Amino acid sequence: MIGRKTMGRASPLLLVILALGFFFATYNLLTMIIRYRTVGKWVGDGSDGRILIDPIVEMPENVKKPKNSRSPFHVALTATDAPYSKWQCRIMYYWYKKQKDLPGSEMGGFTRILHSGNPDNLMDEIPTVVVDPLPAGLDRGYIVLNRPWAFVQWLEKATIEEEYILMAEPDHVFVRPLPNLAHGEYPAGFPFFYIKPEENEKILRKFYPEDNGPVTNVDPIGNSPVIIRKDLLEKISPTWMNISLRMKDDPETDKTFGWVLEMYAYAVASALHDVRHILRKDFMLQPPWDLEIGKKFIIHYTYGCDYNLKGELTYGKFGEWRFDKRSYLRGPPPRNLSLPPPGVPESVVTLVKMVNEATANIPNWDNTQ
Repeated sequence: MIGRKTMGRASPLLLVILALGFFFATYNLLTMIIRYRTVGKWVGDGSDGRILIDPIVEMPENVKKPKNSRSPFHVALTATDAPYSKWQCRIMYYWYKKQKDLPGSEMGGFTRILHSGNPDNLMDEIPTVVVDPLPAGLDRGYIVLNRPWAFVQWLEKATIEEEYILMAEPDHVFVRPLPNLAHGEYPAGFPFFYIKPEENEKILRKFYPEDNGPVTNVDPIGNSPVIIRKDLLEKISPTWMNISLRMKDDPETDKTFGWVLEMYAYAVASALHDVRHILRKDFMLQPPWDLEIGKKFIIHYTYGCDYNLKGELTYGKFGEWRFDKRSYLRGPPPRNLSLPPPGVPESVVTLVKMVNEATANIPNWDNTQ
């Protein structure tokens, strides 16, 4: 039913519109993000001041025991052929290779799932499988709606040796060797503070009826990062695709969930298949709101990092020093980015240093088009 489509080149006007959309999608979350700096740091309501040290937010009692054997997982990265996606994929793949064989890693193979419909110039550099995008116009400018459809196709056509799969994104950087955080039929996911099933029960009941159980069965996650057993993902992916399309077609849901619609769709699809996730706060950190690296595994650089020269974060406005991936929609960032001023958190400094190391060592970096 869905044929191969050729992606056209984006016009300057479209790039401007995309840039504005990305900007507002990020900064409209500011009030929630400021709150995020305290949410999750305390046990209970925080009144007793007990610090939440255990990174495992929620884990079934029957799997709270160490694994006895190594369980490699396949890293699956969904991407487009746009320059903006390409340079992020190159950095991500560089750090995957650096961490893959270090002690503690259970990383297996790697696949970039290219859902642009045609091969690109990174095919020889990054292991890639080409799949079709959704039919023209079906995503209505919401490009990540192609992600579940990409996984459906990849799982049908690829030979994947590993039993587990990590669903990853281009703006992920592996800061430490990543073990398999999943346990059997329980995948591992990162709890996002802005995915709130209980607060959106009225909407979610359109897709997760009361007969399926309490809305708390819907985990506060997206599909990435998630480590999941391959057979479970094969069951969930078609449902995830269909729920995503249904949510996009529903005006109330589309307006309410906006840029996180596909994340809610994955969470609902998992719940419909009775799949519950182990919630791991140590899975990922998100500068500039997470200040320290600690023992976390992935840096997710989705938010802009803006600071004045005193090292103070400037909320909602461009800083005198800044790093924002959206500044590089047309092509890659230059090599040797300037480091942040003194006082900027470790997480941001580490991110820029890791970007600089990758760009210094990736051949033909300036030709990422």
